[in-house]
Amino acid sequence: MPILALLVLLPMIEIGLFVTLGAWIGLWGTLGIVLASALLGASVIRRQGFVTMLEVREALQMRRDPGPKLADGALTVLAGVLLIVPGFFTDAVGLLLLVPPLRAAVIAWGGRNMRLRGMVIQSGPQSRTQGDTRHADASADTIDGDFFEVDPSKRPTHRPSGWTRH
Repeated sequence: MPILALLVLLPMIEIGLFVTLGAWIGLWGTLGIVLASALLGASVIRRQGFVTMLEVREALQMRRDPGPKLADGALTVLAGVLLIVPGFFTDAVGLLLLVPPLRAAVIAWGGRNMRLRGMVIQSGPQSRTQGDTRHADASADTIDGDFFEVDPSKRPTHRPSGWTRH
């Protein structure tokens, strides 16, 4: 029900703001703000996707939890999407989400809410979530795989493509 209310109220808020602020700043000012916010949103999305990928890769290499970096990147991308959507209210929310302390507060609030509802039980290498089917004695260093031995005396009959070593 809250999503339905949002889908009904959001366009009404945006239309009201377009009429009110459009009358105050004029047609060209309104169009300029809409275009500038869309360009800013596209720039934020382009930059943040790359930055988040690098930060998550670094966190994984350092064996740290990439969750906070992913959440921060997701909120920044959401801010970019809200800036692209035409409207003054969505632009204001998008600009607020670009402020790092506000993003951190939203992430902390979301983390508390998920823990209270039992969605996240514990984080770390021994974390268990609902529906986790791992065995209790499974080691974090176990790698499952299949192999077969190739006779080194048998050379390939085809010409190597450069993608494989022979």
